[in-house]
Formats: sequence, C-alpha cells, structure tokens
Amino acid sequence: MIEEVSWPRRRPGGPITLLGHRGGSGPWRENTLEAFAGGIGLGADGVELDVRRTSDGRLVVHHDAEIAGIGAIAGLRASEIPPWVPGLEEALTACAGAAVNVEVKNAPTEPGFDPEETAATEVVAVLAGTGGGKAAPAHVIVSSFWPASLQAVHRAAPEIPTGLLVHPALDATEAAGRAAAMGCTALHPFHAQATSALVDLVHGLDMSVAVWTVNERSDLTAVMAAGVDVVISDRITAMRQALEAAPYEGR
Repeated sequence: MIEEVSWPRRRPGGPITLLGHRGGSGPWRENTLEAFAGGIGLGADGVELDVRRTSDGRLVVHHDAEIAGIGAIAGLRASEIPPWVPGLEEALTACAGAAVNVEVKNAPTEPGFDPEETAATEVVAVLAGTGGGKAAPAHVIVSSFWPASLQAVHRAAPEIPTGLLVHPALDATEAAGRAAAMGCTALHPFHAQATSALVDLVHGLDMSVAVWTVNERSDLTAVMAAGVDVVISDRITAMRQALEAAPYEGR
C-alpha cells in the first residue's frame, strides 16, 4: 500500500510504487478503462495515462496525437472519438483509491499544439472537480515532457504535484535543476538514466524519482539499487512479483 505521507516520495527503505504504463499490458487496449482496472487488478498501485484535448474541449485519454484511421484528436469533436477512448473524468473514476500519473500531451512537433496550454489548465479543473471523494484517485501527479504544460498546472494549482519527464537524449542532471526551479515534485527520467548520483541529487532537491518504462527484472534491480521512488511498467505481474521477491532494503 502507498503511504499517504510519502507520495510520490517513498520513505527510506519503504516500498516502491508500481504504476501500470497506460494501464499495463494485457488482453485490452492500452489507455482504456479496461486497462486501468486490469492493471490495478494485477497488482499495480495505480496507472500512468496520457491526456489530449479534442477540438471542442473534451479531455480524452490517448497516447498518440492521432487515432489510427480516424484523424488527429485536436481536429476531432468529442462525438467523433471512438467509445473505447475514455474521457479523463471516466479514467479517474476507474482509478478510484489508486495512484494516477496524468501525462499532458502538448508538443510543438505534433498536430494541434496549443501554446496557450489549454489542456493543462483544464486538467487542473477536472482534478479539482473530483473532490477527493470515494470515486477519486488516492494520489495524482501531472507529468509532461513539455515544461510549459507543467508551468501552467503550477500556476493554476501549485498544490498539485508535477513531474518533468526527461527524454533519453537529454541530460537528466540538467533536467533535475530545471524541474526544481519550476517547482516540480518529481523528475521522471528514462530508467537507464537513473543512477545513484542522479537519485541523490533529485532527493537533495526535495523531489522524488519516477522511472519509465521498466519491463525487465535486470532493469528493476538497477533502479531499485539507485533508490528510485516510483516505477512505471507495462509488465505489472512480473514487476510486482520481482518487488515482492526482493523487497526494497537499500537506500
């Protein structure tokens, strides 16, 4: 179980949080209500999901900018979105009592880039509307590769935890300093970037470390040794079994 005082940071020697990447792999489409329920059912503490905005303002959960065979989400109305693509509100309800990492998608290289960061500010409004009741997630963090999206979230609601995603081609140490300066709660590097030195630096800046996407036991062993707080994975069952077989006793 996630300890309230530690999210997203874990206590020294405490358990690592396991999140299902887009719900995790299984007999379901990724980023669907079935995936979220399924991943949590397999033993994930929660899920990571991706949010985009339709042309008429609905926040929907989908990784790619385009839905294959249909078109770019930013150019589609809500009524044109397939029924298997859930709205953010539905996804949050499906994850009631769990942890949710909401990744805001808004890149200059993709269709529908919005420099006004409308989706990010509307994510804040949706999270505020959950009210923290029984139908709401127990913990939420908003992440993005695009710093402006996180800055928009922080301006609208500084109390919401935010995490800066780090592309593998970028310097994670520099990204840590940037994340701290932006008021982020966490750094989200690619798992191979998570060294003990990086984790110590990030923890020293009073942030947590959430790594993606950890699918091999050898990679899990490495990030555990580095001292990370959160692991995002497609392989929920395998990673849960590995975590339970070798409970965290180190840094």
